[in-house]
Amino acid sequence: MCGIVGILGTEPVAEDLIDALKRLEYRGYDSAGVSTVENGVLGRCRAKGKLKNLQKALNEAPLQGHAGIGHTRWATHGAPNVTNAHPHMTDRVAVVHNGIIENFKPLRERLEKEGAKFETDTDTEVIVHLISLELKKGSAPEQAVQAVLTQLEGAFALAIIFAGHDDLMIGARRGSPLAIGYGEKEMYLGSDAIALAPFTDRVAYLEDGDWVRLSRTSATIIDERGQEVERTINRSTASAMLVDKGNHRHFMAKEIHQQPEVIGHTLGHYVDLATNRVQIPDFDIDFKTLPRLTISACGTAYYAGLVAKYWFEKYARLPVEIDVASEMRYREAPMEPGGLALFISQSGETADTLAVLRYCRAQKQHVAAIVNVTESTIARESDATLPTLAGPEIGVASTKAFTCQLTVLACLAIKAGVERGHISIEQEMELVSQLVEVPRHISTILNDEHLFEKMAHGLAHKRDVLYLGRGSSFPIALEGALKLKEISYIHAEGYAAGELKHGPIALIDEDVPVVVVAPKDNLFEKTVSNMEEVAARGGQIILMTDDKEAAASFTTSSSFVVPRAHEFTNPLVFAVPIQLLAYHTAVFMGTDVDQPRNLAKSVTVE
Repeated sequence: MCGIVGILGTEPVAEDLIDALKRLEYRGYDSAGVSTVENGVLGRCRAKGKLKNLQKALNEAPLQGHAGIGHTRWATHGAPNVTNAHPHMTDRVAVVHNGIIENFKPLRERLEKEGAKFETDTDTEVIVHLISLELKKGSAPEQAVQAVLTQLEGAFALAIIFAGHDDLMIGARRGSPLAIGYGEKEMYLGSDAIALAPFTDRVAYLEDGDWVRLSRTSATIIDERGQEVERTINRSTASAMLVDKGNHRHFMAKEIHQQPEVIGHTLGHYVDLATNRVQIPDFDIDFKTLPRLTISACGTAYYAGLVAKYWFEKYARLPVEIDVASEMRYREAPMEPGGLALFISQSGETADTLAVLRYCRAQKQHVAAIVNVTESTIARESDATLPTLAGPEIGVASTKAFTCQLTVLACLAIKAGVERGHISIEQEMELVSQLVEVPRHISTILNDEHLFEKMAHGLAHKRDVLYLGRGSSFPIALEGALKLKEISYIHAEGYAAGELKHGPIALIDEDVPVVVVAPKDNLFEKTVSNMEEVAARGGQIILMTDDKEAAASFTTSSSFVVPRAHEFTNPLVFAVPIQLLAYHTAVFMGTDVDQPRNLAKSVTVE
């Protein structure tokens, strides 16, 4: 989603704002802008498209103010153009905003009747006019913001600067994340710690309903009850997130190739490699007494949860309910007290997932979270946090975060199986030993990456692609289809292979490739029969299997043989070839692989 940065500095801040915004590019955006206070006057520079366009505009019309705010916008209300780009401002105030003001229409209608002139189609502009109106009435900036916050409905994070006040910045948070950075005679605001990492590692996070008054030497935080409060200042690990592509063409490529390493790191955190036993730190929830496990997530994280459903039910005999967070948050699902609600989120800030977490807590569930950002809101609001240790994932299409999520879920499923008496110590050691083999298997696949370029050339000219899988390979088929359409814009759908005859087979002809995820497991022969049905109708089959004989004997347009692994770890191993297929297809088509159109890395509003 949108990225916010604010700096109260001792030198001109425009260039630092740009540098900080670059670290938020991974969130997705379609325009950008900065505003500063210079000699008491607000100045602004905005541009459509990438930050290089904003940099060019700043070069032509520099801003020299020592206090400023910056923003990368992902369009919600209003087209992605310069007019709708943030910051929005009057001669008195400038605002950047992440989120949605749900009641902006009645607010705008009221303001227009009072004489306000609107220049944009955005919901954010009502905030600017509301604050300006309060200032005209004689309110101090702090009083004006307080009065306006009570009028806003929705989720938002705000950073605000004022004409005539070069040592003042106000931030506010309701729903969307916002962090304070503490420097030496400088202060910062940011959507997350990554943006602030070049300036400071001392970070505090606003709680829901908080607003903060910043000067260069202080931060005064007021909670939703109007009380002054302290928020813990943490030493952020985000300085380790200052990353580049290395020798890779795209961040996505780098992150695919990092998977053997980061999965190894994650395993090292959850497994005693000396004994091949699972050891999950700071996790005190007893699986033996749990009546049910409820999993909720969005996008790729949801598919990780779908794989986990197979694992928990097979190896731990633990009933699992899973739903996408955007659906679960509104259906008011009945929940037996004492269950475990497990949330999966790369960013730890996903708005729908966070809303379901709070619902589940109200239903007296234990709450655990699998996140890649341990300082995130979802992590802070959970009883137990399970970090994925994937490191920063800059590419919008998730790769290493997904396989690290699977790694954590696999360890958690083993733990559950042992505690519930359905896995013996010997079986636990065998499953762990198979997990430890996964980085080596993935490295082997990556050594054959060149084979996917030819496959990609065949896919690049297609309009539709189907993905099939059975058992725990079904979620991998769903994830494969998602990856392809995310970054190549080819329409792709994943199906349970057994559902082929129940509708999707009508789509099969010689122009529809079918990617089949088919490990040699107890469902393999059934999957083969589905491939026969596709072949009989002229469909082009791209086979992903670990059976060399099948790959050699079955008529396919192309195939890839992955290393033979245990059925328990197959989802981890087969995740990589579907990533490579999507990546090379997108590269061949020339799309923006790391920042595909219309997508955001961190979805912090509905």
